[in-house]
Amino acid sequence: MRKIAKQQEDEGAEIDLTPMLDVVFIMLIFFIVVASFIKEAGIEVNRPDDNQQSDPNDSVSIVIEVAADNQIWMENRRVDVRAVRANIQRVLAEDPEAPLTIKVEKGAKTGVVVDIADAAREAGVGAVNWASAGG
Repeated sequence: MRKIAKQQEDEGAEIDLTPMLDVVFIMLIFFIVVASFIKEAGIEVNRPDDNQQSDPNDSVSIVIEVAADNQIWMENRRVDVRAVRANIQRVLAEDPEAPLTIKVEKGAKTGVVVDIADAAREAGVGAVNWASAGG
């Protein structure tokens, strides 16, 4: 009699993990499906090809250079970040279709580059091209 009671205790002490594993797999599938629908916000960048030759008729394009020490250069003169929009609008008054090229050296802060891109968008630039200025 004692042997039968001991055998029933051993059988009752087992825990069935199958329902827990089912829940874990369902949660895994849920998170995989949800993660595939999430789209991260970002900026689309148009980078010119290195092999492209510059067009000689494209002399009125707007070129802004950001140095590694975050100095902004436009038309061979240093410009403050707050004056970028006004300078772009001045050039756009002469040629409303003028494209903008932003050349960024390594080491320049992203915040400065984003401020320039925002100023260009606010000024009404149609096309923004990005280039690496080396360094």
